[in-house]
Amino acid sequence: MSVPSLRASAPRRTPTRPLLRRVPMGVWTALAWVVGAAYSLTFLVRLPGEASGGYTGWQLHLHSMVNLSAGTVSVLLGSALLRRRPPVALGLLLLGSVFAALALSSTEIQFPTFLPADIALWSIAAGRPRRESTVAAAMTTAVLVGLPAVRLWLGFVIGTSTLLAVALTAVVAWLLGNLSRQAHEHQAAERALERAHAAESAVAAERLRIARELHDMVAHTLGIVALQAGAARRVLTTQPEAARDALGEVEAAGRETLSGLRRMLVALRAADGPPDATRSETGLGPLPGLADLDRLARNTTAAGVRVEVHWSGHRRPLPAEVDLAAYRIVEESVTNVVRHADTRSCLILVDCGERELAVEIQDPGELDAAGPPRAREGTGEREGVGYGLLGMRERVDLLGGHFTAGPRPSGGFRVAARLPIPTGAP
Repeated sequence: MSVPSLRASAPRRTPTRPLLRRVPMGVWTALAWVVGAAYSLTFLVRLPGEASGGYTGWQLHLHSMVNLSAGTVSVLLGSALLRRRPPVALGLLLLGSVFAALALSSTEIQFPTFLPADIALWSIAAGRPRRESTVAAAMTTAVLVGLPAVRLWLGFVIGTSTLLAVALTAVVAWLLGNLSRQAHEHQAAERALERAHAAESAVAAERLRIARELHDMVAHTLGIVALQAGAARRVLTTQPEAARDALGEVEAAGRETLSGLRRMLVALRAADGPPDATRSETGLGPLPGLADLDRLARNTTAAGVRVEVHWSGHRRPLPAEVDLAAYRIVEESVTNVVRHADTRSCLILVDCGERELAVEIQDPGELDAAGPPRAREGTGEREGVGYGLLGMRERVDLLGGHFTAGPRPSGGFRVAARLPIPTGAP
């Protein structure tokens, strides 16, 4: 009996991200600083074609070079720490923008040199927890409000319009990062929900499979038990030895079924064990298959219904799922013959083709002279509405085969299944 593990499958390989997304965020902040600083420095010199006297007082003095160098060191250090210490890195990037404003003798922080801080603010809002995102927004606000407040307190002028434009870029960066984080959280929640649904489907499929195995095993045994018990009752007083043998068969069938149920319980308990656990370690015996048809035929014949097995084609080992499904189909069909058919004989045909396994179970439908017609006791199963035929059809459908069941024109009943053998199977 196969009881598959409910263990989650191995994680799939993550697809390679685009090249630009593989570049660390710290590299982008450093590049933004280089571009922004170079652009800002163009205001310190008079370019060809510009009117003279522009940007009065913006001369490249020693203090400007010192401040610009300090800003560059601060930004490069912040870029290196952005992945490991995002709040500290953002503080260094903001400090770099302040140094750049001092280097240019500007009345406010310029957007080109504030761009690295915008990038870091977006990165923190998008990829870090909400608490860190809030702290980053508070730090940025403190710098954008604190610098002009200090200048006003010292009696200097400020560039209000430029300051508002830079503050707007910070707000946009934080909002875009926050929206990106929310989108990722929503996608993660959807993936978790999909995994939960998949797990529920797997559990439902496992329950159905276990129910099918229980039905096949218990129904067959109970059919044999009922037949043997009826035979023992009829000859209890006239043939005590025959009655004793029949009761012995009942005992053996019951013990075999209890053993099968015990193996199933062991398998279910071991479902979460190590994946390389062997059958001997879990107490499981070999899976039933077509090799057990002779034993099935002997037990059923001993119970009073003669079973003949005819083989054709190349008899060889089959994939476990095909072998098990074919055996269960034959077992359930023979059980139906024992419980419902007006016959004392049954024929099993097994054809092992190159790419397909065909099994067919027939009963001639002869009247049972030993008693009333037993088909009247369970016609629903023979008409295809019972769980036995439904379980057989499900087994065949899962393997992509073809299943038919119905009365024979000459009388009796016929069950036939064709199961494909996977390519590469022995």
